[in-house]
Amino acid sequence: MHTIFGAGGAVADQLLPILLHSQQKVRLVSRTAKAIPGVESVAADATNYTQTLQAIKGSSVVYLLLGLPYDIRIWRAQWPVIMTNVINACKETGARLIFFDNVYMYGKVNGWMTEETAFNPCSKKGEVRAAIANQLLQEIKAGNLQAMIARCADFYGPIGFKTSVPNLLVIQNLIKGKKAQWLGSADQPHSITYVPDAARALYLLANKPEAFGQTWHLPTASELITGRQFAKEAAAVMQKPDGVSAIPGWMLSLIGLFNRPLKELKEMNYQSDSPYLFSSDKFNKAFGFTPTSYSDGIKETCLWAMESGK
Repeated sequence: MHTIFGAGGAVADQLLPILLHSQQKVRLVSRTAKAIPGVESVAADATNYTQTLQAIKGSSVVYLLLGLPYDIRIWRAQWPVIMTNVINACKETGARLIFFDNVYMYGKVNGWMTEETAFNPCSKKGEVRAAIANQLLQEIKAGNLQAMIARCADFYGPIGFKTSVPNLLVIQNLIKGKKAQWLGSADQPHSITYVPDAARALYLLANKPEAFGQTWHLPTASELITGRQFAKEAAAVMQKPDGVSAIPGWMLSLIGLFNRPLKELKEMNYQSDSPYLFSSDKFNKAFGFTPTSYSDGIKETCLWAMESGK
């Protein structure tokens, strides 16, 4: 049984068809279970240990793909509880755990981020992510469970607009006939993970026993791309006017007075005002995987957006 905590999210929605195509038994876990043909749907709150344990019982692999509201108050209160509950439930049941993580714990990095990059968070959210990642790593080192961390950069793809800033600011704006936007500098190189690649990689990792006990960066194109280039390629596919408007930090501060998620983005400006380079060489070599190019990924995302009428 492959169990997904965080059903209905961007990554979960891409992983589900891969699991079904591979004829795996699938259990989807979320706070409000939604019936989907061919899978078991379970309602559970990961901050409740009893519910978490019941949702994990019988699982061979658990994918922790949960996303919490972008609010540091919620992250501080809930992430440590969720990680503790999931770890303990996996230890009790013998399920293997794959934790889908981001790069906030690295902080500002001079050069390429790799699996060996030290944790040096420079944001409040980065401190939370470092703490829960270290908690899991300590359990792995102690031999208490089989688990791994699968990490990705900012992401995009045919996944909706709620959790992808490039989708929201570039592709959705172009769909609406507006000018593309970008957070911070539009001229700094910025790695972006194509979510369908990340989902394929999660399943590959789940089926390779020796992959457990390690941290993996999920496949991401190694070519350099800037926000301006991303917007230019998207505009070309969608036959929209070229150009991008950068959103400076002071504007986020102003808008953040009335919009909590945008206020929360302010401390992450360091990711946009300097090079943000994410290496997945370890995964690519281990699995013979070639990440989707930005050209192809942007094209597929734009075609999806136009066809879905978003």
